[in-house]
Amino acid sequence: MREKLQTVAELENKCIDIRRNLLTFIHRIGMGHLGGELSLVEVAVAMYYKYLNYDVMDPHMEGRDRFILSKGHCSETLFTIFSDLGAYTQDYMVEHFESLDTYEFGMHSNRKKCPQIEVSAGSLGHGLPIAVGYALGARYRKENYRVIVTIGDGEFDEGTNWEALMAGGHYKLNNLVCILDKNQLQMTGNTRDVMNIDPVDEKVRAFGWNVIEIEDGNDIAQVCAAFDKLPPLDCSKEAKPTFIISNTVKGKGVSFMEGNYKWHGGGIGDDDLKTALAELEKMRKA
Repeated sequence: MREKLQTVAELENKCIDIRRNLLTFIHRIGMGHLGGELSLVEVAVAMYYKYLNYDVMDPHMEGRDRFILSKGHCSETLFTIFSDLGAYTQDYMVEHFESLDTYEFGMHSNRKKCPQIEVSAGSLGHGLPIAVGYALGARYRKENYRVIVTIGDGEFDEGTNWEALMAGGHYKLNNLVCILDKNQLQMTGNTRDVMNIDPVDEKVRAFGWNVIEIEDGNDIAQVCAAFDKLPPLDCSKEAKPTFIISNTVKGKGVSFMEGNYKWHGGGIGDDDLKTALAELEKMRKA
């Protein structure tokens, strides 16, 4: 397992690396969901490079933390991280991306093809219910690991999330964490106009969860501060699960994508890629 990154500066630069590699990957395969993939980067980097007890080179190791990306259409962010951590080269992922006979990577995550994927996702609303089952199973088997699931704010329209919130609160799953990537947009427009989910904090607390809100979920220091507030891991203890509201920007890091729902899905052309990579490099700190 690689040594974890510790400093904010290291993590900030890693976020830029992941964004650059992600954009290049999407450019090469021709299709992705860059808006939501870019908004997710800081949370994903914090998990895989600092907080998760997980090794991409040994994805089924005993005692590992389980991470579920319920917004599975943003799986390219995870693939990019797996590549950066040494599991695959980008060339290999491009060669085996939705290929007819050698398919290993796709637009949505598939655990049968990519072993680093804990749960297949893409049909929205299922990740949180599965995470509840994982967390409850850990308690029954007396296995002490954390279960973290990331959902999208557009995905929060799905009723299965609310059933899972009720179950998580009822069973007092101390080892369960749900992260809401609240980038304010979904495929057809502003989340508040399509289906307003606010006030999320009050609703989730009513279901028996602790709530941590990150004012800027694209600020890695704030993300780390939120993870540092998680309760000590003890799956046998009955206590409130944790819900993290991460306020992010769809398309973060690329000016012409930020806050634009039209970048929910699609590819990126040569000129746009060149502009985007140049903008990202200007963000890098010495």
